[in-house]
Amino acid sequence: MIAGSDALLHGWITDHALLMQVQTWKGWFFALATGALLFGLLYRLFRQDAGLLQRYAEQRSDVHMLNQFRESVIDNASIWINVLDSSAKVMLWNKAAEQISGYSRDEVVGRSDIWEHLYPDSDYRQSVVAKVNEILAKGVEVENLETRIRCRDGQQKIIDWSSRRFFDQKKELGSIAIGRDVTEHKQMQQMLRARDRQLAILMANVPGMVYRRRCNTEWTLRFVSSGCLGLTGYAADDLVENRSMSYASLVHPEDRERVQHETHHALRENQAFALEYRIRHRNGQHRWVWEQGRAVQAEDGPHLEGIIVNITDRKRMERQLEQLAVQDPLTGLRNRRELEMALQEAVERAEHERKPLSLLWIDIDDFKQINDVHGHLAGDEVLRQVSRMIRDHLRTNDLAARFGGDEIVMVLPGMDAVAATRIAETLQQAMQSMPLKLPSGEAVGITLSIGVAAVPEHVATAEQLAEAADRAMYRAKECGRNQICNALPFPPPPQHTAPHETREPS
Repeated sequence: MIAGSDALLHGWITDHALLMQVQTWKGWFFALATGALLFGLLYRLFRQDAGLLQRYAEQRSDVHMLNQFRESVIDNASIWINVLDSSAKVMLWNKAAEQISGYSRDEVVGRSDIWEHLYPDSDYRQSVVAKVNEILAKGVEVENLETRIRCRDGQQKIIDWSSRRFFDQKKELGSIAIGRDVTEHKQMQQMLRARDRQLAILMANVPGMVYRRRCNTEWTLRFVSSGCLGLTGYAADDLVENRSMSYASLVHPEDRERVQHETHHALRENQAFALEYRIRHRNGQHRWVWEQGRAVQAEDGPHLEGIIVNITDRKRMERQLEQLAVQDPLTGLRNRRELEMALQEAVERAEHERKPLSLLWIDIDDFKQINDVHGHLAGDEVLRQVSRMIRDHLRTNDLAARFGGDEIVMVLPGMDAVAATRIAETLQQAMQSMPLKLPSGEAVGITLSIGVAAVPEHVATAEQLAEAADRAMYRAKECGRNQICNALPFPPPPQHTAPHETREPS
């Protein structure tokens, strides 16, 4: 370009001095133009380098931020996070993954053999791999997939996975998975299920029913166990929320107010309670039940929770034991111990009310001969039939007891000796008009010797009354048996005199 310009100038300018001057100006022009061009090129390159440096700095900042994000979010997350490439090699393995599995990041990243350690059973491992391949191939998003892994220390843990696939910048396929260690949660669930099963079995086998009810007048049941059917004859659905009837309607009317009062008292005092009462079974029979419970607070107010057990058999046994404690087992009359207590109370009552009280002491004549001739079984049968006859002649307030052997005592409140003697005569006549049959079928005639004593006519105390009637009975026997003798008045107790005091002769 410079050579061409020189040739052009030689053709235009013939003056040598002018030509030299023009060439000098041309050189300066070319120098300035070249410098400007180079400056422009250098400036452009400088601008490009500055942009590259800025982008590089921004990239470094982004990388730093990503690293911070990874450290603050991914690495410090409490859940397991790992990223796999298309060949199942680990690309990311956070701290939670290290802590849960026991395998460090350096042992895992860039490798795929970790799954052989976590899933040592080949069949189980293949099922997990199949699920991962399904994620990669079909883009299936997996949630709540539970797998059981074996950790480095040999522990078995249950991991709940959520996973989906992704594409990197090279359009290569990979997957990211988030796992939660749910081992303790699953163990707790198993414990709760086991406890629920045990509780259901326990409630089904409780000899009664477990309940929860409101504290209202109808005793509305909120829950009741299956034992309700055996206890009441009604299914739980019949009584819960009073669908067919209320539980309160089953309680015996004579017991309802007492039970209501005691349960309300326990509720006010925040105390446990235990009580016994009667309920009406579906078949119409009344059953004794024992209830134990206490108040609990619920969202909709206070409730009562407890258990109700059938104690009918126990009550029946208690009554039998009570009867055995006061009754003579052979005759069904009261026994001697009960007679002594009842006689003392009867005498005190007669004294307080200023009314008479009589006692008949009855002995079966020739009873020993019946035992000797016919046997003790025949003697027992005679005692039973005589006792039955005496019991038939008792008034409501009268009492008859077997004192021992063949001796029977009748306590007759409100009767003096004359009226008691008439009762004794009635008994003798009834005995003579009904020959007794022995177990062998043979009939025997029985007579009675009876002693009569009364307070205050003959004596003043219960001991004196018994002794006087007993003596009168023996006098009746001495008089030929089948007799009635009244007691002789007891002599008054001796009067003690002071020293040196003379007494009048009696």
